[in-house]
Amino acid sequence: MRIDLISENADLFVTGISMTLKLTVLSLAIGMVIALPVAVLRGMRLPVIDKVLRGYIFAFRGTPMLVQTYLIYYGLAQFEVVRDSVFWAVLKSPFNCALIAFSLNTAAYTAEILRGALEATPKGEIEAAEAIGLSPLQVLRRITIPGAFRRALPQYGNEVILMLHGSTVASVITIQDILGAGRTLNGKYYLAYEGLVTAALLYLALTFLIAAAFGLGGRKWLAHLRPAATR
Repeated sequence: MRIDLISENADLFVTGISMTLKLTVLSLAIGMVIALPVAVLRGMRLPVIDKVLRGYIFAFRGTPMLVQTYLIYYGLAQFEVVRDSVFWAVLKSPFNCALIAFSLNTAAYTAEILRGALEATPKGEIEAAEAIGLSPLQVLRRITIPGAFRRALPQYGNEVILMLHGSTVASVITIQDILGAGRTLNGKYYLAYEGLVTAALLYLALTFLIAAAFGLGGRKWLAHLRPAATR
């Protein structure tokens, strides 16, 4: 291992970490904004809307994120009507295309996680809320959604980790993320594995931090679900 070359190019990996975190955090935030209304509407089972949303979720869960990113970054650029539109200012940027693909992808998975958590709301909680005079919207806002977020926490933690790992797709469209930094290092010095090993260790460290954060959150917000003797 050429540790000297890795240390000399530490700034390359610092930039890569910054880009990876920026893409991951923004994608998860935008994805959550999309996923919550999608999950609520899916729970209502409105005939036409439900079919459209199910189609969206099926499409993004059924195809690789690499393909989705390619279609948005390379595919849309093939249409002159897109290049001549106001949207081209956004779509010509690799970062924006990756952000759109990642956000739509994680929104599809998160919507299903939240839908399952919403449907798992105990009927007793809803009946108690209605008994004290809360409207359906108040029940959704104060009882159903907060409870669903708590129940979905472990599954959503897995989605955050998968989104972090999936962000490596960004490197194939010229974005200098962690994996891109590793490839650049290998290519610059004709190395076999130093850059990739460094990238793998950085992803491992970030995954550990995310898992630890969700573990702490779960012990705090899901404590009421554990037997009293284990609290």
